[in-house]
Amino acid sequence: MPMIDVTAAVGTFADKAALTRALAECMMRWEGVPPISLFSDNTAAFVRELPPDALSNANGAADYVRVDVLTPAGVLDRDKKLGVVAEMTQIVSDAAGDPSLTERTWVLISEAPDGGWGIAGHAYTNAEIAEAARRELSTGKQSS
Repeated sequence: MPMIDVTAAVGTFADKAALTRALAECMMRWEGVPPISLFSDNTAAFVRELPPDALSNANGAADYVRVDVLTPAGVLDRDKKLGVVAEMTQIVSDAAGDPSLTERTWVLISEAPDGGWGIAGHAYTNAEIAEAARRELSTGKQSS
């Protein structure tokens, strides 16, 4: 149930809604979670646009994109992290219509500690998230 924050200069993306949905769907695939509301309702992406003069590398270039992913601890192994970084980089580049942006996209994966993932006023442990998913799966309801 990750949160994804994309930071870029204003105007980098024409269709931010499509970008955020593609990134959220990407994470659900790599996490290997079922398409139930627990996960689809709580896997979200946000685009934060900054004026071009509000970001820069050490050489003064402002045409970079940063994707911060926060996910519960232990959900992604090394292979999954490699896959997330590669796919998100491509999604960002495609959404910007700029193939060269793959060279200027940073994807940072952070893990919330077990018990540090709060939804609806409760800080869930990984075991509690798994139990909530099992309960929802047992009802047979899948999200669209």
